[in-house]
Amino acid sequence: MAAISTLSRLNPLARQRIDTDMDIVIVGAGFSGLGMAIQLKEAGIDDVTIIERAAEVGGTWRDNHYPGAACDVASHLYSFSFEQNPNWSRAFGQQPEIFDYIKRTAAKYDLYRHIRFNTTITRAWFDETEGRWHAMTDTGEALTARVVISAVGALSDPAYPRIEGLETFQGKLMHTAAWDDNYDLAGKRVAVIGSGASAIQVVPEIQKAAARMTVFQRTPSWIMPKPDRPIPDKEQAEYAEHPFQLHKRRFRIYWMSELFAPFIISDRPFFKKRATRIAKSHMRKQVPDPTMRQTVTPGYAIGCKRILISNDWYPAIQADNAELIADGPARITANGIVTRDGREIEVDAIVCATGFKVPTKAAPFPVQGLGGRDLNTQWEDGAEAYKGVAVAGFPNLFFLMGPNTGPSHTSVLAFTEMQMEYIAKAIGHMARHRLKWLAVKKTVQDRFNRGIQKRMKHTSWTSGCTSWYLTDSGKNTTLYPGFNWEYRMRLWLFRSGEYDAKPMGRGAGAKTAASRRAA
Repeated sequence: MAAISTLSRLNPLARQRIDTDMDIVIVGAGFSGLGMAIQLKEAGIDDVTIIERAAEVGGTWRDNHYPGAACDVASHLYSFSFEQNPNWSRAFGQQPEIFDYIKRTAAKYDLYRHIRFNTTITRAWFDETEGRWHAMTDTGEALTARVVISAVGALSDPAYPRIEGLETFQGKLMHTAAWDDNYDLAGKRVAVIGSGASAIQVVPEIQKAAARMTVFQRTPSWIMPKPDRPIPDKEQAEYAEHPFQLHKRRFRIYWMSELFAPFIISDRPFFKKRATRIAKSHMRKQVPDPTMRQTVTPGYAIGCKRILISNDWYPAIQADNAELIADGPARITANGIVTRDGREIEVDAIVCATGFKVPTKAAPFPVQGLGGRDLNTQWEDGAEAYKGVAVAGFPNLFFLMGPNTGPSHTSVLAFTEMQMEYIAKAIGHMARHRLKWLAVKKTVQDRFNRGIQKRMKHTSWTSGCTSWYLTDSGKNTTLYPGFNWEYRMRLWLFRSGEYDAKPMGRGAGAKTAASRRAA
């Protein structure tokens, strides 16, 4: 109960108990799904089931355990505000430590008993008469729930490159999100395809171990210095003994990130020039050769693609045992890779650091709402939701990390924690007013998204480059075009007038609860 008491002090919503018998299904046991379950349990709802396709919690931090995997958001901000960790060993957390934090938090809040592992939802549909969601799993099991909350995240399925001959390679083929810890890179000839967020972390580690490393860079990235450092035991002890100091550090990191937001988001020359100057200064310090500098300098405006942070990427690709090829492979053979100029490089292993399949317009699983409408069809031109949380025509269905709520400059948890509170308020409203279902109005959703896309025209992301942020038509359905504090203010209040609602029939709520208890 000590953990719950801590949450109560830090979270105003935790003092609002929700008197309801409704059952809730959360899909995904990563940061978002676990945080949502904690929020609901604190509000008095214990009938929560978490569906997780893997055998452990952790989401992306369970799956991405390649050498060098770490977070590019400062540790004290990349953690739950109600469960701050005084014992981070570094300013920027590494995968083993973050994964351990997630598992420890799940155990502390007694979440494991709510999780059904190795289970995948294959489709879901809403029964308007019952006011309930029905779902099928990959084992053929049928599930029902009053409320479904999707917490599957956007970056969960690895994307392999489409290169001729990839399936014919006879050596070791790995993706950074499907790493084989039993494969020893020491003394091997290794090729890395990609130069994005995972590549800049794994390449320095491969370079240290491999006999020879070849990196295929299709598009260079803008890279900033990483202000990382070990956190001494004495400092950790101070945070543990004086929690106020820990909260103060988190507060300072949060607002520093917010101050830097315009340099990433805005397309104004004032911000672009200054951000570019920092990145180029970092490059000049670490890349003395002008020819190499030209090779690693992006040809697009800073911020158009994800800005990366690293202190060891540039040194790694200039090492004696490393070669950087400024293009993707032409094709792959049984024993190596053929370059665009016809040279064949023999390799023992290929590492694909090529990111994830990003669902810019696809639902996490087939979903049917009111009148049998299909969510994939509704999202054909790009995913849209109200505040990234609710979708018109799909009652009692909520999203964490939904459309246009991705962070560009701060912790994703700064977005999802506010979404958790908003969803809990919506559920509380349903309970207090004995509503069968609640669905955001189409006019409200459309007005919100027109505003989002209008603002998107003045961002770096629409300045001309192609990126995973955009759909094929060039629509950004991924990121939020503004400050996090502003997004949080948008979600501060739950306005029932923005939703259509259907009340329970007289006695229906009690009958449903009683029949479930009898079952």
